[in-house]
Amino acid sequence: MNPFMRRARGDAWQCVGLASALPDISPDDDNYRIAPRCKAFSIPKTGAQESQAPVEADIDLPGDLKDQVLVFRYKGKVHAIDHQCPHSSFPLSQGNLFDIEDFGITLSAGISCPKHGWAFDIFSGQADRGNYKLKIWEVQLRDPPSTADDPSDKEVWVRRKQRIG
Repeated sequence: MNPFMRRARGDAWQCVGLASALPDISPDDDNYRIAPRCKAFSIPKTGAQESQAPVEADIDLPGDLKDQVLVFRYKGKVHAIDHQCPHSSFPLSQGNLFDIEDFGITLSAGISCPKHGWAFDIFSGQADRGNYKLKIWEVQLRDPPSTADDPSDKEVWVRRKQRIG
């Protein structure tokens, strides 16, 4: 065994529903607030039963945010991030989405925490200040089983982003 090689985390992919169940948040909306147009799911860390399906959490009463993932669509793309702000432990479902621009060119997208106003890039997780980083989840869109009503709709699968090294 090589002592310098660490085994990759074995977090399993979890199906959180169909993409059509997530309304698209677009720049045409007056309010970029993601609740109630997002969904939160409690997904236990590795070590729990992998057959255990994610449980949808109540956005208004989120409870323990530690193992929750927030899933939403912004400008047609599905995103999955930790529900808890890494700075203040506040629910990001109450935050607002915005475009990160420089001289009118859209570079990325971010979410702001309403408690302290900190912002995080939803692609990289990087905070706008401090050394905090929002955990970003991997997202896959898969074809649903052949018994689905709409074959063009996709299933949304998420897992914790794998650490490299």
